[in-house]
Amino acid sequence: MILYVDLNMDQISEGYVILITGLFIVFSSLVTLSLLFKYGIPFMLYIYKIITKRKDKKIKDIALEVDEDFTGEVVAAISTAIHMYLNEQHDKENPILTIKQAKKSYSPWSSKIYGTHNRL
Repeated sequence: MILYVDLNMDQISEGYVILITGLFIVFSSLVTLSLLFKYGIPFMLYIYKIITKRKDKKIKDIALEVDEDFTGEVVAAISTAIHMYLNEQHDKENPILTIKQAKKSYSPWSSKIYGTHNRL
């Protein structure tokens, strides 16, 4: 049995082949990415947790460390210094803009009177 393939396809059938191929590539990549995000990433995080043997910490398990030397006066001094530093960065500039037009030298290459077609 000889399989006959017509190599002289018309443009419309070639367009359908390109359309179907493009749609297949787009939707298969979307399905692959959705499966990766749904199952792949949690699996990789589970493997990472097994490898590092880390225990998950909850917020209530974290102990707070209080520094007795860090008082309100220290906070006020730091915040004042930050405020002064941020306000110094903005210069007071003149709001008036002066725009001077630059002179362009004449060039026959950019002139429209010399066209590429000689019309008689």
